[in-house]
Order: sequence, then structure tokens, then C-alpha cells
Amino acid sequence: MRHVLIVDDSAVVRMTLGSILTATCEFTVETASDPLIAMRKMAQRRPDVIVLDLEMPHMDGLTFLRRIMSTDPLPVVICSGMASRESELGICALEEGAVDIIAKPKLGVRDFVEQSAYSIVDIIRSAAGSRPHRTVAMPFQRTPVRRPLPEIRFTTDKIVAVAASTGGTEAIRTLLLEMPPDCPALVIVQHMPAAFTAAFAKRLHEICRIEVKEAESGDKLAPGRALIAPGNRHTLVRKSGAHYTVEISDTPPVNHHRPSADLLFRSVAEAAGPNAVGVVLTGMGDDGAAGLLEMRQSGAATIAQDEASCVVFGMPKKAIERGAVQDVAPLSAIADAVLRSVRRSAATV
Repeated sequence: MRHVLIVDDSAVVRMTLGSILTATCEFTVETASDPLIAMRKMAQRRPDVIVLDLEMPHMDGLTFLRRIMSTDPLPVVICSGMASRESELGICALEEGAVDIIAKPKLGVRDFVEQSAYSIVDIIRSAAGSRPHRTVAMPFQRTPVRRPLPEIRFTTDKIVAVAASTGGTEAIRTLLLEMPPDCPALVIVQHMPAAFTAAFAKRLHEICRIEVKEAESGDKLAPGRALIAPGNRHTLVRKSGAHYTVEISDTPPVNHHRPSADLLFRSVAEAAGPNAVGVVLTGMGDDGAAGLLEMRQSGAATIAQDEASCVVFGMPKKAIERGAVQDVAPLSAIADAVLRSVRRSAATV
């Protein structure tokens, strides 16, 4: 069984999370009310996963996370509130090496945890199978250089559709940092709670050379722009005359996911066909495998992240096994692979 250490100053969170994890018979659980107690317990038994609150007495969770990731990296799932400040701290924690986030409300925590038991257990199970890496410092001093978005009369000929889950925030950051200001339009599904996608897009916009924003219905796909699917809402691509736009949908989850990579990829296959590139990055499960196959069958180029550079080699593996992938590359080479595919496609037109 996997051993989980829950570090949270809320007794309700510790008790409720602990009970749903032990009920699965997959996990043993220890708890700590602050990081100092947690460190003493970790000296006695190294956990397989830490579930970590961010705002606690004696030492804040972000400081504790940095200490873990700099000395002995192990999977950490952040359990954070959904207020603006807390969501921004959650994004910082993902940048520091946390593999996923559980968003908890200020009130009704016990009911929320019990109602969300399936997804919470799935997140922690995914984290237990992950391979966290020592983090690399963010380029805080980078000054983005962006070109204006094209007017409506210009069409976005190429679209890059990207999907990721566990460990995906780091992978997406790496990909977008390498994108030049005139890169093809990107639309991205990252499995993440609704409260955090806007902060994630905002953070990427601050450090990348391209525009990054949380997608809204009617947003145009244009060179130099990346749209992040809003949490808990599907994002689809539609062709509208000479250009592409996104549609945001509240239809039911697909295979427990909303947003769904399969729905995004399927919509891109229908709207853009061979004028698209599909990319599957690190993540647990098989979301995206079926949709990426449809993209490949429509003539799109398809790329998957390799096992060695994945935090979790789940989504790429399933896509490869299904025959949906043409090219497999390490994370550091994904951007080059995307741009090469776009150039090859343009040369055949």
C-alpha cells in the first residue's frame, strides 16, 4: 500500500481526507497539523505522497514544498483554497514541483471532500505513480516581446492542440516558453480545478513571448496566441469563415474529465484536419488518445512526450498504443517538433 502524509492545519480536512483514502484499502495515512510536525514524521517514514495545505502556522506550505523538492523530491499534491490569492499560490506551488491541486472551499469542506471522493482519490493515486523532478528556477526577468494579433481578414492556417494532466503545468510552461512570437495558434487542455486556470494562464502570459489567456467563447485562434481551456468546462474549436474560434461548453464530463482532451482533439480534427498538430503531454489515464487518433486520421501531425521526461507516462502511452502518434520526443524537444511539423505542412500546401 502507498503511504500518504496529509499536512493541513484543519482537523476536518485531515480526518475527512484520511477516511476516504483508508477506505480504498490502497493507502495508509499519517497526518500533521504543520510542516514542522510533518518533517519529524518524515524522518521516521518517507511518504509516497504528501497532501499539502499552503497556509499553515510555523512554516507555510510553499516554503516546505521548496525544501522537499530541493533535497529529496517526492510527489506533492496541493490542497488549496480557491480565493484569488490562494489560487496564485497554488500555481507557484506547481512551478515549484507539486504535481497536482485539490481545490477546497472555505466552507463546507467535509461535504466537498466526501462528494469529490472519486476525483480526490484519483488525483492522489496518479501522484503516487508520478516521478517528480527537481525544479528549475523560473525566468522571472524575462521580458516578453509580443506582436499584435492579426486582424480578422488574416486566417490562422495552422492550429496546435495540446493536452496534459498530472505534471502538465511544467510541461506546458516549457513548451510555451520556446514558442516564438509568430508561432501558430495553440489551444490547450490541462486538467486543473476551475479556480486555477485563470491564474495559470495569467502566469504564463507574464513569462512567455506569446499571448496566453484563459479561453472564452468566441475567442479567435491566431498566431502568437495560446488559449487555456477553463477548468470544469469543455473547449472546442470551430471554423468560422476564414478563421477559427473556440466554443466553451458545459456539457457533461467525458470519462470523468471536463475539460476533455478527446473532445478538443475531435473538434480540431473536424475543423482543421491536416492544418493541425496534436500534442499529448504527461498525465495519468487515457484522455486524448481517441481524439488524437481522429486527428491523425484527418491528416494532422501528432506528437507525444516520451516516457523519460514525463512525470506520469499515462496519456502519451495510451495514445502511442492506440496508434495515434507519429512522433515521440522528450519535453525539451516538443516545441521544435511542433514547429517542424508546421513547416512541413506549410511546404506541402
